[in-house]
Amino acid sequence: MAEILVLDDVLDATVLVGKILTKKGHTVHTFTEEEDALRHVEQNRVDLAILDIKLKKMSGIEVLAEMKKKNAEMRAIMLTGYPTVETAREAINLGAEEYCVKPIDRLELEEKVEKVLKNAAQPGGLRA
Repeated sequence: MAEILVLDDVLDATVLVGKILTKKGHTVHTFTEEEDALRHVEQNRVDLAILDIKLKKMSGIEVLAEMKKKNAEMRAIMLTGYPTVETAREAINLGAEEYCVKPIDRLELEEKVEKVLKNAAQPGGLRA
């Protein structure tokens, strides 16, 4: 199973995503502070980052860009309560594979996580 990082400035959102994905057998590390999440990526293997677009100090897009500098192989899914075409395009250009709209739908999240991780396991994808 995968090492997953969840970053959202709303603690309840990280707890919810963490519970859903832990039940699927993944190891989930949850954060509400950008610096803590960035430090974790620097020091640990992360297969997938699930990032809220609206955070406290940085945008999720900026955090994703920093994380990709530290771990280019890491996959990403963006969360947002404010979907726009511009934000989606920017996230995809930085390497986010999927986009989930809040409030989080459990089945949608599970399906998108499974799809992103499956794609990562293809040749040229993540290496264990």
